[in-house]
Amino acid sequence: MAQRVQRLAAYAVIVRGDQILLSRLAERVTRRELWSLPGGGVDHGEDPRDAVVREVYEETGLHAQVGETAHVHSLHVADSWRRGRRVDAHSVRIVYEGWVPADAPEPHVTEVDGSTAEAAWKPIAAVLDGTVPTVSLVTEALAAYAVRQRQRSAAYAYVVQDDAILLTRTSDLAPDPGTWHLPGGGIDHGESPRDTIRRELWEECGLEGEADELLTVLDHHFTGTAPNGREEDFHAIGIIYRAHVGPGEPRVVEEDGTTDEVAWVPLADVAARKLKVYGSVRAAIEAAGDTVSA
Repeated sequence: MAQRVQRLAAYAVIVRGDQILLSRLAERVTRRELWSLPGGGVDHGEDPRDAVVREVYEETGLHAQVGETAHVHSLHVADSWRRGRRVDAHSVRIVYEGWVPADAPEPHVTEVDGSTAEAAWKPIAAVLDGTVPTVSLVTEALAAYAVRQRQRSAAYAYVVQDDAILLTRTSDLAPDPGTWHLPGGGIDHGESPRDTIRRELWEECGLEGEADELLTVLDHHFTGTAPNGREEDFHAIGIIYRAHVGPGEPRVVEEDGTTDEVAWVPLADVAARKLKVYGSVRAAIEAAGDTVSA
């Protein structure tokens, strides 16, 4: 009679663009080339998400983050041989979405004498067409995988005085550092867009200000790798108001934020492309009818 064996394991689908992070099984596990998702057995009392983080590091040398939701895959092999014994094997495999920092180094195996011989980014197309030989779990997980959808609503202030526009510059903590933007940012849960304008004008510019009439609404939709390394189907909605500010010299108030400089910039300099600005700046100028010829 076959011995019944049940195993609980946790894995991560880590996708970057058109590639997926995989680990190659060692020869002591299989004699042929075979790639799998990074992951492995869940220790007694261990949270499966913690097991994924641990296993990803051991097998790839990378520090992963893991999402909250997962797909569960069950594999039952009623009659097989393991170490010379006949077994009735049942594997329950929990597969999470995972991601690693966008600037992560090349993957490399850190565990010694483990079940992983190599780690690498592999083209998803090569996995799906069989060019890269994988265990069935990889294709099953890819079939269930979906890029995370994220929608962000933000409010921005269009402030012009004496043919100069109030702009803020993104810091190294933001995408596209060194690019100039309208003052503003994400709308907090329960916050009105006008309150966002008031808050952001103070945090980013050190000025008291208020939103006036709605100027325009912009949206931008794209799929790509977020700064944290996670693949996202991203939809940004930007609500732009005309606004006014009180007296004073602009200065950045918030510390360690996404803004490192604020200034009054001549509209003529924006038109002449003397500095790098987001497209929303030019769109707001055009909507306001304040375009200045270069």
